[in-house]
Amino acid sequence: MRKEWFNDAGLATLASGAAVSDASGMSRRTFMKAAAGAGLVLGFTVAGGGRMARAAETKANGQPNAFLRIAPDNTITVQVNRLEFGQGVHTALPMLIAEELDADWSQMQGELAPAGEAYKDPAFGIQITGGSGTIAHSYVQYREIGAKAKAMLIAAAAQQWQVTPNLVKASKGVLTGPNGKKATYGEMADAAMKQPVPEHVVLKNVEDFRFIGKPMPRLDARAKSTGTQQFGMDFKPEGTKIALVARPPVFGAKVNKFDAADAKQIKGVVAVLPVETDRGGNGVVVIADGYWQAKQARDALKIDWDTSGVGKVSTDKQFAEFRALAAKPGTVAKAADTSKLKGAPKKISAVYEFPYLAHAPMEPLNCVVDLKKDSCTLWTGSQFQTVDQAAAARTAGLKPEQVTLNTLMAGGGFGRRGVPSSDYIVEAVNVAKAYAKAGKSGPVKVIWSREDDIKGGYYRPAHVHRADLGLDAKGNIVGWDHVIVGQSIISGTLFEPMMVKNGVDSTMVEGMGEPYKVPLNLSVHNAQANVPVLWWRSVGATHTAFVMETLIDEAAHAAGVDPVVYRKRLIPADQKRHMLALDLAVGKSGYGKVKLPKGQAYGVAVHESFGSVVAYVVTASVENGVPKLHKVTAAVHCNQAVNPLTIEAQVQGAVLMAVGTTLPGAAITLKDGLVEQSQLSDYTVARLPDMPQVEVHIVPSTEPPTGMGEPGFPPLAPAFANAVFRITGKRLRKLPFDLAGAEAPKKA
Repeated sequence: MRKEWFNDAGLATLASGAAVSDASGMSRRTFMKAAAGAGLVLGFTVAGGGRMARAAETKANGQPNAFLRIAPDNTITVQVNRLEFGQGVHTALPMLIAEELDADWSQMQGELAPAGEAYKDPAFGIQITGGSGTIAHSYVQYREIGAKAKAMLIAAAAQQWQVTPNLVKASKGVLTGPNGKKATYGEMADAAMKQPVPEHVVLKNVEDFRFIGKPMPRLDARAKSTGTQQFGMDFKPEGTKIALVARPPVFGAKVNKFDAADAKQIKGVVAVLPVETDRGGNGVVVIADGYWQAKQARDALKIDWDTSGVGKVSTDKQFAEFRALAAKPGTVAKAADTSKLKGAPKKISAVYEFPYLAHAPMEPLNCVVDLKKDSCTLWTGSQFQTVDQAAAARTAGLKPEQVTLNTLMAGGGFGRRGVPSSDYIVEAVNVAKAYAKAGKSGPVKVIWSREDDIKGGYYRPAHVHRADLGLDAKGNIVGWDHVIVGQSIISGTLFEPMMVKNGVDSTMVEGMGEPYKVPLNLSVHNAQANVPVLWWRSVGATHTAFVMETLIDEAAHAAGVDPVVYRKRLIPADQKRHMLALDLAVGKSGYGKVKLPKGQAYGVAVHESFGSVVAYVVTASVENGVPKLHKVTAAVHCNQAVNPLTIEAQVQGAVLMAVGTTLPGAAITLKDGLVEQSQLSDYTVARLPDMPQVEVHIVPSTEPPTGMGEPGFPPLAPAFANAVFRITGKRLRKLPFDLAGAEAPKKA
């Protein structure tokens, strides 16, 4: 999600040590105390702010919600208001509280918060894990909770010991005072609960940090490495039945008729029922005692599908239509004078193609629903708790406050668990409704198989780019005309008022032109297709960064200038973070200094997304006609690094995922409306043998953090493609890579 939204919400850009309530707009926040058993509990609500909040029409309702719980045994539990699905927020957010609380790290633990008013993102105004915004948005929020809790503990100790608060010190979970007075946080928690919540606190200076900026081991590492961590797929309350849905083979199709006789003969099958599915379609759900019985029964169903009246996409035809549209100007996104393009002595013309991509997280979708007459309880790994809670309520015919949504640990998501339509949540509630209508009661768990996941839609949209660049005799870009064709992921959703401007979906064009000073005339065509689309890790930058960084590289080659030097000529002086990241990656990689083995070449790319800049220098070769990535040197500028270990892991994961998009078979294709892929055997994802050596370097900074969940993805594939060009002389215009079909650029 675009960085501009963050700024509009009045987020903090405070200097270290400034009063938070003055510098960060904290006056919008109402702090509260609430007793939840013994110990200190501190939380707050957030008044919706920024464009996202206004679009979602969310307002603070005054409901108290604890973010911090200090138990008598000194255990400190932090409510994590996001979804933890591998990105490390289960550790990073407790780090922020521990820092200002001056806690003992061994006492810290995280707990995923349910859907709740107090847990809404301070910038977006809804509870959300997305846009790489967790640390960027909650850096001040969570630190302030820790600081206020410490102030209350100190005040309680001072009152008990009859001294002034300035004589009480807090360190590593222990309070000390004059004459040998001492108490643990746990011992003082009940008394601290009776203290007023301070209105103003001063946060630590950077030089006093004990945790922030230090490599901290993850709080969930032991559970995940020993197999004891419970994920959504593991969760099964007592009495839960398992449900598998037979969904339409073409999106939005309906059941004409079905025969469930054979399915009902399978032992353990409880019910076979019609059920509403996504996009106006319907299907058949099998509910059984366990997954295997449900799967066998679903396989035994005989269904006659009615696919009339729904669009039937075929990939080859779609790309042909997209290419035809790309040849024509579309809706203007950026205007520039390109009059010098026609007479330019050097020209570059290119057409790029990007396929649909499935998210394919390690853990497919799942949701447990316990539907009762006046309430509904869900357990799922949701990225959009506020949206999903409202959708569940609407589907069940209840009020949002009658729906409890419990957040479960998830095994990946990359955007698939944050759907504006709440497709898998709505479907699960529809299954529970059908189950109740059949006279049954108790929780039902809807599980998506890997095949369901791959064929289930909400893909990264397919795109075609057409670019025409003109260079003068000195290699300067004097005109750049560019058209993008693809489906909008935002139109028709609750985010449209903020993210679609003058007919342009901002996610389709994000990153185009940036950070370079070039005369770019950019327009778009919003194509229509009966294929559900959604953001996918790094959203529009998945394709725009590839186009930008390969074209800039191509322009450098046409100008006869080193690609690093050429980039630095085009990057404005005020884009210092790009320069710092690029220089760091180049310096650490040995680019231009270290001679590579025969057959290998360097490739370079730099891109900003979600407020962070990532530069890559890679080394690659071509082995038996197949591009091979050997080493990646990464430089990251994300301002203050909260946990360097998490940043390193994010970049490593992003590198492997991005490598996957270059491999043969990394595409979702359709024929007559049917998705042709169904398993990881025919939909390629990167595996360990594809993983290059990765070195991650972080540009030092004390400015407030920017996002890191997604920025490591976009520049990898273009850097790889640029290295392949230096070996083969061929420019790769498609993802996944098609070296055999690539042609050497024609001389202007």
